[in-house]
Amino acid sequence: MMDGFGERGQEKLKQAKVFIAGAGGLGSSISIYLAVAGVGQIRIVDRDVVELSNLNRQILHWDKDIARGKAESAGEKLQQMNSDIKIEVIAEDITEDNILKLVGDCQLIVDAMDNFPTRYLLNKAALKRNIPLFHGSVYGLDGMASTIIPGETACLRCMFPEPPPSATFPVVGVTPGIIGCIQATEVIKHIVGIGELLRNRLLVWDGLSTKFRELTVKKDPHCQDCGSR
Repeated sequence: MMDGFGERGQEKLKQAKVFIAGAGGLGSSISIYLAVAGVGQIRIVDRDVVELSNLNRQILHWDKDIARGKAESAGEKLQQMNSDIKIEVIAEDITEDNILKLVGDCQLIVDAMDNFPTRYLLNKAALKRNIPLFHGSVYGLDGMASTIIPGETACLRCMFPEPPPSATFPVVGVTPGIIGCIQATEVIKHIVGIGELLRNRLLVWDGLSTKFRELTVKKDPHCQDCGSR
């Protein structure tokens, strides 16, 4: 019923292998919609355990999952949602030493993290493997998303040369739902080959005013991560 989708598009989703970094608020929304869309293989990496304070936004985890590993909890629910796909769960920290091994043969990386040091590792891995990176971040009722295509667009380091100060930040549960759905939409569009991606565009969501605005981003020729490409 959609131009460019149909059975051929569904088959592309079935053959896709997606790496999701994080099984928290963003990771929950992203992975749910990719699983029910029929993405054939989803690999989720997260070493954290479920805490009571997570439950307002991390919708894959329930009361009974408190103190349980997030990756395991997420994998169980996703497999129940779609038993025809393969869910891989890895309970490890993402580090410079293991990032490429964790990504493995996945065809794209989804950033569902809550800290920039790890996001920069994902950015480098995407550049190294020459695969797309789908970025998302949230704060309170605000969020942003962008799609990074190595060699074609600005990378994450171009957009954010320096990480913001590290701090505990509030998140209202609906925000990762909104941003996560945008990221999942971008992933599906990329896999199927339809629509216009957020290339060189940073989509910013202001939940208080219920408004989106869009910033144009440019590749930095002196970027320490992608400047030589």
